[in-house]
Amino acid sequence: MSDEKLKAKMEQVTGSVKESLGKLSGDKSLETEGKVNKTTGKVDEVAADTKDALDGLAKGLKNKTKE
Repeated sequence: MSDEKLKAKMEQVTGSVKESLGKLSGDKSLETEGKVNKTTGKVDEVAADTKDALDGLAKGLKNKTKE
């Protein structure tokens, strides 16, 4: 797992915790912040997956042209 993807997953976990704590305590601001963190983490995870896929594709094409 890339560092970027790991950071994105941690952002999602942090967001889930904040959202849950916000719901339990009735703190709408904390709950909203958690939702934002979760969404940001998910977007970052998709971006990291896309980057990894494109890197793999580029390597595959590079190897293919050497044959």
